[in-house]
Amino acid sequence: MSLFNRAEVIDQNFTRWIVAGEFPQAKTEISLPQNDILKTDLISIFESQVTSRHMDIYARQLKNKGECFYTIGSSGHEGNAVFGKIFSYKDMAFLHYRSGPFYLERSKQLSNSTPIHDMALSFMASSDDPISGGRHKVLGSEELNIPPQTSTIASHIPKAVGTAFSIDRARDLNLSESKLDNDSIVLCSFGDASANHATALSGFNTACLVSSQGGHVPIIFICEDNGTGISVPTDGKWIENNFSNRFGMQYLKTDGLHLIDLILKTKEAENICRLTRNPVFLHMKTIRLMGHAGSDVEVGYRKIQEIETDENHDPLMHSARIMIENDCLSKEDIISLYEQKRAQVAYVFDNAVSRPKLKTAKDIMSTIISNKHTRSAPKHPSNTMRKKVFGKEFDRLKYPQHMGKLINYALTDILLQYPNTVIFGEDVAQKGGVYHVTADLYKQFGIRRVFNSPLDETSIIGFGLGLGHNGFVPIPEIQFLAYFHNAEDQLRGEASTLPFFSEGRFTNPMVLRIPGLAYQKGFGGHFHNDNSLTIFRDIPGLILAVPSNGADAAKMLRTSVREAVENGRIVVFIEPIALYMTKDLHTEKDGKWVFEYPNPNDEISLGEFMTYGTGRALTIITYGNGLYLSLKAKKAIESRSRKKIKVIDLRWLSPIDVPRLIKSIGSCKKILIVDECRRTGCHGEEIYMKLSQSTNKALDIFLHAAEDSFIPLGVSATVTLPSTESIINNALDLLDE
Repeated sequence: MSLFNRAEVIDQNFTRWIVAGEFPQAKTEISLPQNDILKTDLISIFESQVTSRHMDIYARQLKNKGECFYTIGSSGHEGNAVFGKIFSYKDMAFLHYRSGPFYLERSKQLSNSTPIHDMALSFMASSDDPISGGRHKVLGSEELNIPPQTSTIASHIPKAVGTAFSIDRARDLNLSESKLDNDSIVLCSFGDASANHATALSGFNTACLVSSQGGHVPIIFICEDNGTGISVPTDGKWIENNFSNRFGMQYLKTDGLHLIDLILKTKEAENICRLTRNPVFLHMKTIRLMGHAGSDVEVGYRKIQEIETDENHDPLMHSARIMIENDCLSKEDIISLYEQKRAQVAYVFDNAVSRPKLKTAKDIMSTIISNKHTRSAPKHPSNTMRKKVFGKEFDRLKYPQHMGKLINYALTDILLQYPNTVIFGEDVAQKGGVYHVTADLYKQFGIRRVFNSPLDETSIIGFGLGLGHNGFVPIPEIQFLAYFHNAEDQLRGEASTLPFFSEGRFTNPMVLRIPGLAYQKGFGGHFHNDNSLTIFRDIPGLILAVPSNGADAAKMLRTSVREAVENGRIVVFIEPIALYMTKDLHTEKDGKWVFEYPNPNDEISLGEFMTYGTGRALTIITYGNGLYLSLKAKKAIESRSRKKIKVIDLRWLSPIDVPRLIKSIGSCKKILIVDECRRTGCHGEEIYMKLSQSTNKALDIFLHAAEDSFIPLGVSATVTLPSTESIINNALDLLDE
């Protein structure tokens, strides 16, 4: 046997030790007769453990042949099969990637499950894989309430907390759209190393904070502690010392090598969580076998004696001993079961090798915005209902207002029309937000639908993702654009990948409101005056909205919520702070930037832009603050050049309707793109490229964007940004060429 092929060593050791009766010494002394545990349950769990082991072993063999991919296995973690037995499949589970035994055992709760076959297809990245369609090796199933996780370096923990919170909140609101039972709980498993991640700490902290304030977060955090993070050891007492005395969360420790102890402690955790509706931290001490992944050579960073010590405590050997000691199975039965499962796994895996794979970009990308569970938007509420909610403000709807007020009106109507919407974020409730855009919503709809969050952007977005798993359509707010970067992986790595890796079986409907962009006066610095939307260009399937005036903002917000409700879409709604309270355009008190509140039925379709003017000498393409500045400049440009121009407000930066944009440009050959964001990576770059590639005529295109600089404080705040005067000068230069 090779020093490096530990799978072969472990495989042969098992049979040899069973025959010889050489079992590891028990670390926990508990006997079956003292407890209400069925022998059939033990046998079922052991069978799932054995099956999972053979899947790991055979996957490594196929990987060496280039037929299997991403072979992070479950060996050493076979104890998690107990969780698959104890917890109902109705309890949503966000799983660690070493949870193969859990998946196998939970599958037995549904009679029509084919878990070995399904997992084999995932191992081989086959397009027949019933969860991801060959896009990743994931553990997931809509029927088993297991959303697929692609990496789980703690990034799933915040949304698991949000899902747990949603259960009792949906019950309190009598939400007809809720998907989880009122008495259900949430499971969230992860490794000891992942528990140190900032994202994990965000989730733990939020769960404990809500619990300490009397809220309900029925979640069981399952830490599968094997003592190693890839190659870095975890101190043996670190997890226990760190989590055993956390306020707002109960801690339980269990022996992951002893099935009976695992069953008893798991049942205790379940009873506590289901009864109290509060977080429980279940700490399962176990080991890791066969290294981190198929390509990991463990002898490169661990002594062979340490590796062999772990192998001598193989969980399957401990389970086999328990089977024999409790008259569940004989040695012969165990050997027979072991070989039967070897043959079954080999047969199924060999068949999966030949199944089809994804081969075209179109096929791969077909699930980026897929959604298998479309819903219809409810009818608009009657004016009688609206009058009751708006109160005295209802009579003011007919008067022109600035953007901040019109967004507030739109949010009011949205909360009234969609009972499954909730608004939350930093200071959004009683205070009404930093800019009072959410003012009075808390009074009108109550704390169950409008509530404050911790000052933690990761938990805000994670909460939104979790609420979306249970029928809600969340409308969270990130207080400032730059704050989003504290939590961008929740949107990029978690929310946007979910429909892609589940073929639309799971989605994250959400409208994420973010006040942002530059041009604020008297309050700034780069953290409050951020002018970069680059991160959103990098997220496939995302809808990005940037209104420039209040009427458009109201209409676009309605479209955004409807897209989230009906199509499960993720929308980032950027609100230009500098335009929140703006009322005038050309001169003081001209009132040309206030608008009437649009009829509740009015929306702006995705990709639909607005054109100002019909001139053909020059076309300015812009958005947000850029439109405001360009319209201020338009009069001067036309006066000085004596030529008519056109200004296009994109409104939606994703998607951009390029064919329609080209049609609107028409015969015009001079294009000025005004982008308030930094030149490198801005959407203006994208527009420049697409226009250059999508037209047969020679266009004279100039990109006028902000400098690649952070925003300073004080009177210098707008120096690096496009201005009315700079737009005029660039436009005249183009016209003079």
